[in-house]
Formats: sequence, structure tokens, C-alpha cells
Amino acid sequence: MKKIKIYIASFLIGISSFYSCVDDVNFGDSFLEKEPGVDVTIDVIFSDAESARRFLWDNYSRMYYALPTYWNALDDKMNMGMFEALSDAFHSHLEWDGVNRLYYSGAYNAGHENSGGHGRFSFTRENTWEAVRASWVFIENVDRVPNMDDEEKARLKAEAKVIVASRYFDMFRHFGGLPIVDHAFPITTNPADYYTERATVEATTNFMIKLLDEAAKDLPWSLPEDEIANWDGRFTEASALGLKTSILLFAASPLFNDDVPYSTESPQDAVTNHHVWTGGYKSEMWTEALKACEDFFKKVQSNGIYELNQASGTSVNNYREAYQNAYFKRGSGGDNPELLISTRKRYTYGSNGQWDYYFPQSTTQGAFTPTQEFVEMFPMSDGTPFSWDNPEHVKNMFSERDPRLFENILVNNADFQGRQAELWVGGREARDNSAKEVSEYATGYGLYKFILDKSKNINKPTLWPYLRMAEVHLNYAEALMVAGRTQEAIAQVDLVRARVGMKGLKESNPNLNMNDSKVLLEEILRERACELGFEDVRFFDLIRHKRAQDFKKVLHGLRIYRADGINDSWSDKPAADRGPRPTEFKYEVFELSNSKRIWWTNFSTKWYLTAFAPNEIHKDYGLTQNPGW
Repeated sequence: MKKIKIYIASFLIGISSFYSCVDDVNFGDSFLEKEPGVDVTIDVIFSDAESARRFLWDNYSRMYYALPTYWNALDDKMNMGMFEALSDAFHSHLEWDGVNRLYYSGAYNAGHENSGGHGRFSFTRENTWEAVRASWVFIENVDRVPNMDDEEKARLKAEAKVIVASRYFDMFRHFGGLPIVDHAFPITTNPADYYTERATVEATTNFMIKLLDEAAKDLPWSLPEDEIANWDGRFTEASALGLKTSILLFAASPLFNDDVPYSTESPQDAVTNHHVWTGGYKSEMWTEALKACEDFFKKVQSNGIYELNQASGTSVNNYREAYQNAYFKRGSGGDNPELLISTRKRYTYGSNGQWDYYFPQSTTQGAFTPTQEFVEMFPMSDGTPFSWDNPEHVKNMFSERDPRLFENILVNNADFQGRQAELWVGGREARDNSAKEVSEYATGYGLYKFILDKSKNINKPTLWPYLRMAEVHLNYAEALMVAGRTQEAIAQVDLVRARVGMKGLKESNPNLNMNDSKVLLEEILRERACELGFEDVRFFDLIRHKRAQDFKKVLHGLRIYRADGINDSWSDKPAADRGPRPTEFKYEVFELSNSKRIWWTNFSTKWYLTAFAPNEIHKDYGLTQNPGW
């Protein structure tokens, strides 16, 4: 009998992608508990439909989940940090996280990958290869199951293929071309039996796309309405085709698809072998990305179900609710028609402590402080760009803004925990900001997305929106722009803006020439930052467009002072002593001085991709090191 080695995460939610359907099923380590005298083998697992399904459901738990959730090498991410704090939208003030210790300091090198030193993404410690191998084991063995019909077998194999493609994409964005694993390697003492050399960027892309195309043919377009409650999170045809647009967009972007490689630093083996670029600009890659978007939206038009989550009215709260539900609410294609792929994890620490333990704790420690640069990306509520030179804009900067600002960022005077947030110097939230910049509100702002008011999601697993319709619309806009179909590109952006009540790009920016592709690209990237803030998009947008200028710019926060000169809280005082609530403020933009980034003065394009562990390179199976490492 063939024995199978399965790597199990130390905690699972049952199945992290759709937790509510498995209350009566044991997963994770308990699934592998043996009956007396029974060996857990491939033959046993695939001798029965239920055990085979459980094997696949367990593999869903290895899908990517971005938020730090637990103190271990996999789930603590960058030691309570996240790589989105390497972008210009967020800055970490958590002094011990990997963001500060390795990246802001410039201390990161390839050697850190040997020991797992909290880099942005590891080649060997992210459950990627475990997920890939388990998927191929399933694909190669499910046909043996006697009590499962062929239609279900095809569907489940398709789901396993999407797991492989998604996990490859997770690595592709950090490393470039990858070794192609297209079958389950045997467990063996001879490493040569399962080593495979690194593939080119194009071959890696084609591998992922082939898997998604095959999967789409055997997946339902969406989950039946009566199945969503139990099976939310399972892949659909829409999941596969939507993911295809993101993969092709990334591959077609200048990081890989340009006349020059992104880095000329040694070693250059990966450049020479086209592991980190295409060898020259190829317009057909943009054509493929555009076609993938067109095919996706043709399917949406024919089959329905998926769409941008729309507001129930025209108030700011209506728009905020629609936007929040789009990224936060479960029920893909049902209660949340926008969600295409989602993952989630339930961690069980008991009582309210399970919510206040890890991600909220790292937030409280200042790991994800929004920057002034990010805040200024959000337009006014009518869609016009914010300007410090406009007194009305300044007066209404925290009231008459793009509703998405208030859902991404906690700002002064925003509704918060049954009162209004006091982010002025001396206020209830930011009382220490005048003395030091190491708090949750060190930039004058706080993270709101996912954490909300710190009470709404207590004891509930937080969903990670791996892919949603808004991103596909903006993928489409960018591909249309490259094709020269400017008006159609603008129309896609305007759909996303309209969901939160803002006017279109042209109407809001009469002084900008939207027919200029450079101008339009800036607006698309800004729109992606506002719509998809803290969803692992801004960082990768800067990388795939080789935006060295954005990595090098010094970032800022905002000090807020009460106009009456009182540096004190209002809500902490007894009602009789409060007086009128302060409504007038003075503002001071300041340069972030705590945790300065070495990139601000000495940026190298080698940082676009991360390093492979030298130990892995030295195994000599054809894995080339990325430039500069």
C-alpha cells in the first residue's frame, strides 16, 4: 500500500474557506486519526466518497489568508506585520515586526530565507507546496472512488486545479517564474525524484492559465442559492475565470513584460534564462489579458449572479454599507454578489480574547498605520480630487469625502465605538501622538478596514476577499487602456466609482487629459488603491509597474490640533465639564521619522522580487536566484 505524508496546519477552522458546512465532520489532525489496526493510506482515503471529499476540503485550508492570526512561522506573517506596509499606503510602527527589522532597516538578505526570518513571503513555508502536492494526489486518485459519480469527480478535480493555480499565483507575484509541478511526486529519500528546474515567466503563466481553463469547463458558474450557506467558498467557473484576469494582468505588466529586465544587479542567471522577464516586450500578453476580461464579462452578462454590491440608497452610510459588504460579507454570489474567491480562518482562544489576540493586537501596536499619501488619494464625495489649496476641501476633509475613505481608515470625528473618534493631539485615541510616534494612530489615522470599530466582528472569523468583482472591473480598465480603448476603460472605472456615489473620472477631473495613457494609468492605479485598500493590491501594483518613485518617496502623517488650543479629550470628561464638542481644527503634515525606510534614500529595484533561500538554490536542481540577491 502507498502511504501518503500530509502536512497539516496546527489549527484549522474545519475548512477555512467555508467553515459553516462542516460542524459534524472532523478535519485537520483528527481526520488522520487511525481506527485500531487501520493505516491511513491513499487506498483508504480514496476508497470512500466522504473520506475523499474530506481530503479536498482539508486542502482548501491551505489557501492564502493575508491577515496575521497566530504566533507561528506560517500564520504570524511578518511577525505580526504584513507586506502591504511596504507600500506607500501604510507604514509600520511595530518595531519588532519583519517589516521594520528586515525591510525598513535594509537588513534583509537571501540568508534570512534559510531561517525563516519573517520575510514578506517564503518559498517553502507558506503551505504552497503542501497544497500543490495534495491537489495532485487528489486529482490522480479520485477516479478510484467507487461511490462517487463522474460529474462530481470532474468538479472536485477542477476545484483542486484552482487551488494549484491560486497557490502558484501567490508565489508568482513574489518570485517570478517557478518550478512546474504537474503531478504528485512520490515521498522518497532521493530528492532527485521530485526536483524540477525553474520555469520561465511565460511557462509559469501558461501553466496557471491551462489549469484554470481546464477547471472552468467542469465547474458550475455559481453555487446554487440553496447551497451557499453550507458551501460558500467553493470554487466556481466565475472564480476560475476571474483569477485568470488577475494572473494575465500581472504577467503582462512591465515588471516581467518590458524591453529591459527590472534589475541589472548580479546574479543575472534568472534574467538570462527568462525566469524573471519575458526577454522583451510582448504586446500579445496584453491582448491575452484583455481577452480574458472580455470573456469573463460576457459570461457575467449571460449568466448573471455576480455584480458589484450596490447601495440601497444614496446616503453616505448607504454607500459605506455597500462597500463594506463587498469585501467583508460572506455568501459569494448570494448575499455578497461581488465576492469571487474568499478564505477565512477561525482561531479559538476563548471568549472575546480570540478577536483581541493577534490581528487586532498588531493593529493596536501600530503595524498598519495609514499614510497621508494614502488619505490624499481619496477624492471628495463628488469625485473631485482633494486639494489643500481649496479651503472648502480642508474644512470638509473628514466629512465630504469618498465614502471608501471612512471604510479603509479611521479619521478624526468619525463614528467609532458609539461615539466620535478623537484623533487630535491629546484626544482619546491619539493622546500620546505629541510625544511619540509608536502607537496605533501614529500617523494621525487608524486602520479601519477588517477591524472596523473593534466590536462588530468579535468571535467571528474574518473573511479575506481574495478576489472580488471590483478588482476584475479595474483589471479590465487597465487592459482596455493599453489597447487604446480609452472610453471603455474609463467606463469600467466609473462603474466602481458610481457604487459609492461619485461622479465619473472625466467629469471629476476636467483639467486632466484622460486620453493620455499615462494620465489614465495614474487614475486607474489610484482607483485601485482606494477601492482595494489593504487587500494586497497596492503593493503589487507598485511592483508590477516598477514604481521605484513611489517606494523612494518619503511618507507623511497628519497632526491634528484643536483650534481652541486645548490638548485634551472631550469624551473622557464628565458631561457637565465637556462644553461644546470641538469642531474646528488645525492641521500639520509631518514627515514620518520613526522607523524610517532605507528605501527612501537608497532604493534598489532588486526589492521588486524576493529572494530564494540559498539552501534551496544549493540543492542544484535548476533554481536560479533572483537578481540582486
